[in-house]
Amino acid sequence: QVQLVESGGGLVQAGGSLRLSCTASARTYGMGWFRQAPGKERQFVAAITWSGLITLYGDSVKGRATISGDNAENTVYLQVNSLKLEDTAVYYCAVSRRLIATSMTYDYVNWGQGTQVTVSS
Repeated sequence: QVQLVESGGGLVQAGGSLRLSCTASARTYGMGWFRQAPGKERQFVAAITWSGLITLYGDSVKGRATISGDNAENTVYLQVNSLKLEDTAVYYCAVSRRLIATSMTYDYVNWGQGTQVTVSS
């Protein structure tokens, strides 16, 4: 089972930026980021496949987020700019079992422990 270690969360002011990173213990087809706010369902944020570096973004962050990574280092990054209060959530990275970028949680087989991001006004 692939282990994931996330970092980069914390308290950020609205309008600011955050950069999260996630390192996997083994090679993967691709990785993704999800987030979950209290009382809400887990929400897709972004995904990347290493083959062709195809990316996919959720509507809530489209235009504000960039997912990138280093396949050789098994590491994926998520940068979100122009942060909003509603970006507050626990952010999870996950390993995809698909060769395509996917937003479906059932396509992800390993999950990180999550990192809290809190956006303040």
